[in-house]
Amino acid sequence: MNDDISGLVLIVEDEKTIADIQRMYLQKAGFGVHVEVDGVGAMKAARELQPACIVLDVGIPAPDGIEVVKYLRQEGNWTPVLMCTARDDEVDRVLGLEMGADDYITKPFSPRELVARVKAAIRRHNKSAEPEDVLELGEVLLNRATRKVSVAGHDVEFTATEFDLLAYLMTRSGRVISREQLLSDVWGYAAYASNRTVDTHIAQVRSKLGDYSFIRTVRGVGYSADLHE
Repeated sequence: MNDDISGLVLIVEDEKTIADIQRMYLQKAGFGVHVEVDGVGAMKAARELQPACIVLDVGIPAPDGIEVVKYLRQEGNWTPVLMCTARDDEVDRVLGLEMGADDYITKPFSPRELVARVKAAIRRHNKSAEPEDVLELGEVLLNRATRKVSVAGHDVEFTATEFDLLAYLMTRSGRVISREQLLSDVWGYAAYASNRTVDTHIAQVRSKLGDYSFIRTVRGVGYSADLHE
């Protein structure tokens, strides 16, 4: 796998020690880094600097991380967002993903894991394909060149992770794919993630497909894209 990934990473973290460690490891990995300490600065920097990825702490001063993601997505800004949370419960993580975050990581975390997650998020966002590479299943049309999804003739916005998850399932229509396989092939770091990551993103994709969703759950195994349940 080509690991030649670079660009500007926007870190939004109000704890200086943590921000400094994140900055050091990301710079060592070849990224440019800009740091903000609150939600207002985060939104301004996201608009003006157009970063390749945003590492966003949930608990920053208002607006908090979840609200920042919500506002950015409402503006049509689909920069990959990696949420950071210090809490053990899943409320913030799930809510962040529902608002449009691409991934999350729980403190304390390994700086190397952070770099791996950032690279994976950017890699998913930057994926391209030939113009004729169009997938169609039922009323869903997915173009991997333009990274656009049409549902019953209407364009629907998907995060980079949601798009890749949907494309992965559509290209394997009729096959049952385990959660572990999805973590490995879509996220690219199964050792760091949990099945909850897959389930939450599947729920988001289903919600966006609405009445035209073809994703079925195979109990105890995983998921399948199948028009004939």
